[in-house]
Amino acid sequence: MNVLLVEDDSSVADSLSANLRLYGHQVMHVSTGTEAVAHPQPDLVLVDLGLPDLDGIEVCRRLRLASWVPIIVLSGRSAESDRVLALHVGADDYLLKPFGMRELIARMEAVRRRYTPNAGVDQPVEGRAVDTDGPVRRHAQVVLDSRQRQVSVSGSPVRLTRKEFDLLDLLMADPGAVVRRSTIIETVWESNWFGSTRTVDAHISSLRRKLGSAMLIEAKRGVGFRLVSAATALTDGAGIPPPATGISP
Repeated sequence: MNVLLVEDDSSVADSLSANLRLYGHQVMHVSTGTEAVAHPQPDLVLVDLGLPDLDGIEVCRRLRLASWVPIIVLSGRSAESDRVLALHVGADDYLLKPFGMRELIARMEAVRRRYTPNAGVDQPVEGRAVDTDGPVRRHAQVVLDSRQRQVSVSGSPVRLTRKEFDLLDLLMADPGAVVRRSTIIETVWESNWFGSTRTVDAHISSLRRKLGSAMLIEAKRGVGFRLVSAATALTDGAGIPPPATGISP
């Protein structure tokens, strides 16, 4: 696997690079966020948050805007807010320093298993016109094409992050049914997720904003979330406003 290591501490980078090579990986090391963003796309990115130019969170955001390369944050920041924000802007996993190499390798393999390159996921979800020949889900004024990974609301494209798309796809698979938090974590983040379930709330909040309706996704306290009925969604005030088209910072 071609791994891009973004780490400004040369001693940490040298040790980590050597260990990754022992596991058969090719490693390219850069020490700044600017270099990371400009680097040709690798198979996986390992990024520290405390970089000398761009913050690692901003690096994750810029990388995710450009591609679906798997990203694992390696950081000494233990605050839940840092973990949630990193995952919210596009990181696939978050590993606290210090960590063991076996755990890092296991997480790298788990992230790569979830990443299957194809025409639908190599590029960010732009939400262009839906191809009705693909597997399409419709709810209220929301149309989701899982083959092309495109979403539109009232005919307008909506750009979602990878996990926002997967979360919406899960909810739209059975509109009206409550999807438990545990099911969301296992399906969208898979069984290797060890963080707080509050990241689900952050993604739900972002989805509501981008879909243009706080009423479209209903929270069932202590249980999970569900899509409200199409009739309810359509009568939410004046209807669903124009969707947000950018990826939230």
